[in-house]
Amino acid sequence: MKIGVYGASGRIGKLLLEELKGGYKGLELSSVFVRQKCETDFSSFSHAPLVTNDLKAFVRACECVIDFSLPKGVDNLLEALLECPKILVSGTTGLEKEMLEKMQQLALKAPLLHAHNMSLGIMMLNQLAFLASLKLKDADIEIVETHHNLKKDAPSGTALSLYETCAKARGYDEKNALTTHREGLRSKESIGIAALRGGDVAGKHTIGFYLEGEYIELSHTATNRSIFAKGALEVALWLKDKAAKKYEINEMFG
Repeated sequence: MKIGVYGASGRIGKLLLEELKGGYKGLELSSVFVRQKCETDFSSFSHAPLVTNDLKAFVRACECVIDFSLPKGVDNLLEALLECPKILVSGTTGLEKEMLEKMQQLALKAPLLHAHNMSLGIMMLNQLAFLASLKLKDADIEIVETHHNLKKDAPSGTALSLYETCAKARGYDEKNALTTHREGLRSKESIGIAALRGGDVAGKHTIGFYLEGEYIELSHTATNRSIFAKGALEVALWLKDKAAKKYEINEMFG
């Protein structure tokens, strides 16, 4: 399958190029979208990709787009994909309602998966969080996430998805149960998220379930960002022969 990388100059984009250099499970890098000059040397790739700032040409040259960019860039990408539908794997966070609606429109034409975190460990953490939220009904739930000091969104998209998992398990109102700043007494039907930023931390998420006399904390730590690139490529392989639909990452892992 021919892969197009959108956001190739970013942290994960560069890792995607590195993984595809070795021909990741037969995937071929066919196009790279860049706004300015690309620093990557493609001479070592088995096939020289199209490197372009022409979005339409970028989309036409691939079968699947993997996106790790910025919200504004995603909006432009979705417009191009609605004209020329291709498989989409997107890990960009901080998307606005209008962009998510465009994704739903694209899902009528091509398979796509948008996830805040594509690691196997986070998928399992979500499942454990749902079970703990459901069974430990009296526990107070708090989420703490830590990332590098260059991360722009806070709370992280992954922390928000973990919050949604816990809120659904409890039957809480997702719009009103979230607390990102604590002051005074804690409301019983609330779930807090604390965001820490510092150094070069790839990502750590901890969910605490606090009871009288005991507590459980579930944690996931990313020690290498390559897990996000490899996860995205695995998603692309999984979507290859799927019908047009917006898929959830939990579906991929059953």
